[in-house]
Amino acid sequence: MKITKIVITGGPCAGKTTAMSWIQNAFTEKGYTVLFVDESATQLSSGGAPWRLTKNNREYQLQVTRLMLAKEQVFEAVAKTFDAEKVLIVCDRGALDNRAYMNGEEFRYVLEQLHTNEIDLRDHYDAIFHLVTAAKGAEEFYTLANNTARYETVEGAILSDDKLIAAWTGHPHLRIIDNRYNFNDKMLALITEIAAFLGEPRPMENRRKYLIRYPDVRELGSRPNCESVDILQAYLKSEIPGEMIRIRQRGRDGNYVYYKTRKRQIEGGKRIELEERLSKEEYLDLLMQADPEYRPIRKQRFCLSENGLYYNIDIYPQWKNQALMEIELYGGEETVRIPEGIEVIREVTSDKEFTNPAIARVNPGS
Repeated sequence: MKITKIVITGGPCAGKTTAMSWIQNAFTEKGYTVLFVDESATQLSSGGAPWRLTKNNREYQLQVTRLMLAKEQVFEAVAKTFDAEKVLIVCDRGALDNRAYMNGEEFRYVLEQLHTNEIDLRDHYDAIFHLVTAAKGAEEFYTLANNTARYETVEGAILSDDKLIAAWTGHPHLRIIDNRYNFNDKMLALITEIAAFLGEPRPMENRRKYLIRYPDVRELGSRPNCESVDILQAYLKSEIPGEMIRIRQRGRDGNYVYYKTRKRQIEGGKRIELEERLSKEEYLDLLMQADPEYRPIRKQRFCLSENGLYYNIDIYPQWKNQALMEIELYGGEETVRIPEGIEVIREVTSDKEFTNPAIARVNPGS
């Protein structure tokens, strides 16, 4: 059995309710048992306990988060009892959504009370899909009528949407679906993104990579829609020709999550990628088996969400004048837009010199 847990989030009036129906239909047909964890804040509001009545926001957000995590835990436990090969747990908002409605002190309080940290709270979900509010680019469709818990003006909806994107920025699999489409095409784009992540029919990526001037790290890190993480990765030997196996520690301030990834390059700059989570013990055991032909790579990654795209900007300690920027594109029609303040030297998507294995190789010429 494989259980995958994803979050559908987004600003007010973004299409989340309709999206749940589309997801149910699309992935049931693909052989998934699909479970839905409903939105906890709306559940409380519908039960007579809306946020706007509280006089203590940090306690309210703490209880919303506790309710959310408890429901997820129950759904995961029930899923493990099923006679099913593929289970998809779809969370109508995730724990980091609540961060958008707290200040820094309140968020730290919630983390302390839950005995957790931001990395664990964010990255215990497998993927995040953010639907942009209709207030951005589809204002004529923005309404308060279809959700009694909704109260934001158009301006408030835009601010809320920005805060939600910022809250999830830093997750390794965040995708943003904006309003460049009509509504049906927006739903189709969401289904396509989820299918691509799940590997239906196969997990294919199309990434563009650029060599850039060394950025202003301080300015980059100060942006509200940018989060930095520290990455340590190593490579394992594979018996399959052309396959790379990577293990990775990802996080910061002593809080990490661990992954094992298999990659195979195919034509047109695309690659097949399969990823699984590891425990710390599994990661350390595999690290002892690292391929000696490759050095471990350390880098600081800035995860930036702008222009409806998600950028990874990697800073390597051995490079003083340059860095690398990657953009994930699942749709062939997506237009690449360079973030403000980033100076591109050249595109290196097909340049093997700038792949991580090439950077890590002990004898680059071999």
